[in-house]
Amino acid sequence: QVCAQLCRRPCYCPWVPPRCPRGSPLVLDGCGCCKICARRLGEPCDFLHVCDQSQGLVCDYSSASAGTGATCNFEDDEEGCEVNGRVYRDGEVFQPSCKIQCQCLDGGFNCIPLCQEDVRLPTPDCPFPRRVEIPGKCCPEWICEAQDQHLLQDARAASPLLRFPCQEWGTEWSACSATCGVGFATRVSNQNRYCRLETQRRLCMVRPCPALPAAFPAVS
Repeated sequence: QVCAQLCRRPCYCPWVPPRCPRGSPLVLDGCGCCKICARRLGEPCDFLHVCDQSQGLVCDYSSASAGTGATCNFEDDEEGCEVNGRVYRDGEVFQPSCKIQCQCLDGGFNCIPLCQEDVRLPTPDCPFPRRVEIPGKCCPEWICEAQDQHLLQDARAASPLLRFPCQEWGTEWSACSATCGVGFATRVSNQNRYCRLETQRRLCMVRPCPALPAAFPAVS
C-alpha cells in the first residue's frame, strides 16, 4: 500500500544524477526508480530516502513516536562513529591518515599518533637539529645542519658589510698599562671576521721590574 501511494509509474527521474557528499553513495530510492544519495548515520530517512545499507544502516523509526522523525541507525543498535563521511562500527580500528590510528568506541573515537613526537636537544655531534618533512615518507625526521652554515648566516645577518670587501681601520696601540712587568695595551679596530669595531687588547712589557731588595737580618 505504501509503495502504491508514494511510487508513481512510470518513473520520472532527473536527467543528471545528484552530486552526493563524501561518503554517501548513489543508490536507488525506496521505489526502485531514481538514483539518490544514500542517507548517512544520524540523518533523517523515510520510505523514499533510504539509508546506506553498505554501512549496515537502516531507517530507525523508534524515535518517530517522539516527533523527531526516523533516522539512519545500525540495524543491530550498535554504536558507531562517522569520520570524514565514512561510518565505522564500534571497536573498529582505522587510520584517517598515515600519521594517526583511531578506534571507534561508544559513538566516539580515540586516536594515537604513529609518528614519534620526541624532542632532540643539541649535542656536540649535532649542534643544530631540525625536523623536516622527507619526500616519500609520512613522518618527519631529524637532520643535523653544519655549524659553519649557521655561523655564516648569523654573521651575514649581524653585519651586511660581509657581502662587500671590508676596509680595515684601526687606531694605534695605546701605551702599556704597567711601567714595569706585564701589562696590556688597547686599540679600536675592525680587523675581525665580522668587520665590526671592537676594543682589542694585547699583552705588553716595557721592562722587567727590579728585584726586591733582600731583607736584612734582625739585629738583637
